Amino acid sequence: MHRVLVLGAGKIGALISGLLAESGDYHVALADVDAVAAAAVAKAHGLPNVQAFGFDATDRGALDAHLDAHPADAVISGLPYFCNVPVAEACRQRGMHYFDLTEDVAVTEQVRTIAAGADTAFAPQCGLAPGFVSIAANELAQHFDDLRTVKLRVGALPQHPNNVLKYSLTWSTDGLINEYGNMCEAVQDGEVIKVLPLEGLEEIEIDGTKYEAFNTSGGLGSLADSWRGRVSKMNYKTMRYPGHCNQMRLLMNGLKLNHDRDTLKRVLENAVPRTLQDVVIVYVSVVGKQDGELREENYVNKIYPQVIAGRLWSAIQVTTAAGVCAVTDLVLANPGQHRGFVTQESFHLRDVLDNRFGRYYAHGGTYEVSARMIATGAVGHQRAKGD
Repeated sequence: MHRVLVLGAGKIGALISGLLAESGDYHVALADVDAVAAAAVAKAHGLPNVQAFGFDATDRGALDAHLDAHPADAVISGLPYFCNVPVAEACRQRGMHYFDLTEDVAVTEQVRTIAAGADTAFAPQCGLAPGFVSIAANELAQHFDDLRTVKLRVGALPQHPNNVLKYSLTWSTDGLINEYGNMCEAVQDGEVIKVLPLEGLEEIEIDGTKYEAFNTSGGLGSLADSWRGRVSKMNYKTMRYPGHCNQMRLLMNGLKLNHDRDTLKRVLENAVPRTLQDVVIVYVSVVGKQDGELREENYVNKIYPQVIAGRLWSAIQVTTAAGVCAVTDLVLANPGQHRGFVTQESFHLRDVLDNRFGRYYAHGGTYEVSARMIATGAVGHQRAKGD
């Protein structure tokens, strides 16, 4: 079996460890600075090939000590983006594959530097956005003889919004604030430029429901560099229900909380609830010339919460964990094919969707599964009760 160290026993790390272990082809070491949290996740999985550990992965000595005692073929970091660089450095020194979920541009560039000349794969920005949406957009872009516009839009939203933000905290609060507060990359007239977050507000209608979309940082991943000079316009925007952007502008810009992110994090986590009843929307639009005609192609998908191993997992958990697990699986199944810095667009959409983990992106889900399980109290526990 492949030996994988999963760092972080939070919402995403919990499902990553379960998916890999349940396949039967992976022995998973699940580590968290909170040993009790890691143990609770491992106990809930109830699988013999998941083992919990407690240590601080940002402490290089502690990480090295763990890897000396428990060697791994690959490390998947589910840690906050600012913790990833020492983990990538440890992987390079030990000749291990490295995967992370970061949306942070600066951290990705540091990983790119660390990966230079490596014989193993360093694949940051796995997951949903950047990640799966990059793979989908790259696939559609290759269908055109002459590209004009590529739009990437992703939303992780509550199914039933009822607060002033029309939002629920579906993933990392640190990552959310980072996306809303940092400068964003886009392509304009063939060149990579910087644009302001929370700007570029637009309206999108999908299946009769109206959404808004606006600039956020990191979602474009490495796609801008890959298509620089070959596309006139390319950008990434986050999708929300109408009105959300103006509320966040008030918090981050009007009240200056972008400069006091610790306070903003406390405000959001104390006021905005979490939910398992969410929906992830992936929307890609590509316009260009095909056979001399101006045409448009779209990839549009809604992913709802799913039952995995008898427990309900939110759509953002499923899409993020499935993305990184599929990429990890493809790399480890093809030794030597992926080396050094690996972009998400290096992977083919068909290969990801055909993968045993990527299949969770299949079309056709509905809200009914989560509604039924919530109504009957049968959601199951992602961490063992009492731990």
